Amino acid sequence: MSVPHTASAPYGVRGMRVTDHHFTVPLDHSAPDGETITVFAREYSDAELPQAEAEQLPWLLYLQGGPGGKGSRLLSFSGWTKAASKHFRILMLDQRGTGLSTPANRQTLALRGDAAAQADYLTHFRADSIVADAELIRAALGSGPWTTYGQSYGGFCTLTYLSFAPHGLRESLITGGLAPLTGPADRVYQATFSRVAARNAEYFAKYPQDRGITTRIARHLENVPEYLPSGERLTVRRFQMIGSFLGGNTRMDGLHLLLQEAFVSTPDGDRLSDTFLESVHALVSRSSNPLYALMHESIYGQGQATGWAAERVLKDFPEFQPDAAEPLYTGEMVYPWYFDEDPALAPLQEPAELLAAKDNWPALYDTAQLARNTVPVAAAVYTDDIYVDRDLSLETAAAVRGLQVWESADFHHDGIADDGEGIFNRLLAMVRGESSQAG
Repeated sequence: MSVPHTASAPYGVRGMRVTDHHFTVPLDHSAPDGETITVFAREYSDAELPQAEAEQLPWLLYLQGGPGGKGSRLLSFSGWTKAASKHFRILMLDQRGTGLSTPANRQTLALRGDAAAQADYLTHFRADSIVADAELIRAALGSGPWTTYGQSYGGFCTLTYLSFAPHGLRESLITGGLAPLTGPADRVYQATFSRVAARNAEYFAKYPQDRGITTRIARHLENVPEYLPSGERLTVRRFQMIGSFLGGNTRMDGLHLLLQEAFVSTPDGDRLSDTFLESVHALVSRSSNPLYALMHESIYGQGQATGWAAERVLKDFPEFQPDAAEPLYTGEMVYPWYFDEDPALAPLQEPAELLAAKDNWPALYDTAQLARNTVPVAAAVYTDDIYVDRDLSLETAAAVRGLQVWESADFHHDGIADDGEGIFNRLLAMVRGESSQAG
């Protein structure tokens, strides 16, 4: 099937040659003659190469983390893109519903009709549809089998790609993104709550003074109304979400810097500073990526309802409860109360409930196909990753024929932000059977 495709004239940005692409694809790939949506992707190549030479480079498709993450907006090559640009034309995909692709958010979903219609629409925004989009895009670009690089949720999408369209892949690289192939979502959160608790302990051992500050903020929020810039009251459980800092190496230190600016003296006593509240809002609002909350647990849904698994498993970890004596920071988990407290999500509460209750999700992976995989695959697994559990990742790696693992305790989930160039070069060398100088 060929799809309509338009491309801008190439333009230059700090040593890069950039081209914008728009593709018209089916909303429902099982009904190719039905409703269509637009998927956007941006092409980057090295401007030092003559255009004709750059056009001979093979394609690399970058699958962003998420769900609900748009492709990275590059202002120059650095990190992994600097390494990749030596070998490839890079295609940054705005996965359906994100960025410049047909959006799916509180403003646009209302056009679909009632909550049931909105939820039905959103069932077409999982990895299986993203992979089907990628295959149509690959054909529209005239590419043979291409290389994919999947970070986090992009790795989940890669496993779906390997399951249902391996003919489209030359080789695949994955960082922090080996999804469990089977089982309920509960097992994911049983593992990741434990890892987040351990990461909290590591953080408070490094910054013991922050244990008291964290508890002080929690107790303060219980007794004193504090409001985020978007107007809603900040609750303890929403404050705990800034534990997203703990998913990275240097980002963990950023949490300490943020807490240092928490309180300010006022005529009404100590209050949370505007600086602190602004920073917290940027961390806890889903206004820019509502699909993350809407679709998050569905990425584990196969043949059964997820039913707010993180909320269910949380009961086994009382130290994360807002009223705990010394409450811990949380990780990437999504809870139903998000849709009460975040103005960007409140209009989507009913569709979210319907998605959580959906019990007939189709399979995202073909375990038989993965067991006979022939596509070269290399994956970085981070030992202490609080988002994608190390043990579940290694279980998946063992189920994919030929998948090579590089495990490292030197990085956390955002490893490619620390040493993207080294990690990319190492994984590329692994899939090509070459030596690497990466540490």
